[in-house]
Formats: sequence, structure tokens, C-alpha cells
Amino acid sequence: MFKKNEGPAVVGGKIENVFGPNTSFQGHMRSDGNVRVDGVFEGTIETAGNVIIGPSARVMADITANAVQVWGAVRGNVTAHGRLEILPSGRVWGDIHVASLLIDEGGIFRGQCTMAGDDIEALSLPAPERTDVEGEAGSEVPGQAPANGTGKDWSLPSLQDMHKAVAESAADLTLARSGTHRPR
Repeated sequence: MFKKNEGPAVVGGKIENVFGPNTSFQGHMRSDGNVRVDGVFEGTIETAGNVIIGPSARVMADITANAVQVWGAVRGNVTAHGRLEILPSGRVWGDIHVASLLIDEGGIFRGQCTMAGDDIEALSLPAPERTDVEGEAGSEVPGQAPANGTGKDWSLPSLQDMHKAVAESAADLTLARSGTHRPR
């Protein structure tokens, strides 16, 4: 998409609003077109278009746009109805709400990310099947090794049992490394 030595490309259409490298702006900026910032900007940026934060830009603002491309530094929350791209020299400190996110190698993001898809159900795993009938799934015969082939029963009914199992595993690992085996 971009070569490392190329500068920012236009994110879909002509740029209508440019804040040059020698420009410092403080306030609320609202536009229907694309915006490019190469200077210092403090406040808020709202546009129906796209925003490009150039390599020399220092932006302390909340940004709401269709797509946002960050080559410089942004400290503030970013809402992109489309995609947020943090390029190799890009830095974003703040929370983001995006439909899609791309962070190139070298790009930095610090904050919380919320992505579109709020209607998607969270992953849930089915409960393990357990029965007490001998020979069926989940049953173990006392005094015999479990069917999982490990020689250990990994069911842990209490926190104390978990601590004991961890201690036994650590002891097994130490003995295995030394080349001796612990009697069972």
C-alpha cells in the first residue's frame, strides 16, 4: 500500500483543508471534506471526509472522521467510521472507536480500542460433559490413570487441590530435567 520512503497518500479524494507545518491552530474544526494536518492542532476535528495526520504533525484533539491516517502524533480519542491506519512513524495515545484498524510495524497505539461489531455475540465455550457412570465421558476409575494419557487427574474441585497439582507438576518437571523419575 505505502512504501516506507513515501509520504502520506490521499485517503480517497482531494484534500480540501490543509494545516501546514508552520501552522498552529486551537479550536473546533468542522468540515465535510478531507483534512490534512502537518502542524500543531489542539481541540477537535469533525469531518464527513478523511483525516491525514502528516509526519510532522502534533495533534492534541479528538478526531471524528470517515477514515484517519496517522503518520505523526495524536493525543486524543479517535472515532473512524471506516478505518484507522497508524503508519510506521505514527503514534496514537487515546481511546479509539473504529470499524477497522491497521497498525504498521513501528506504529504505536496506547489506549483502548472498540471495534464495530457490537451486535456480534462473544465467544463462549460449551460446558465440559461430565457423568458419573463408569465407562462414559468424564468418568474415572479410582486408582487408575485417567483416560487423557497424562497419568494425572486434572479435575480440581478446590483451590487447595489446584495448589497441590501445581506443586506436583513443578516437582515432576524438576525430576524430569534431572533425569530421574518420582515413584507414583
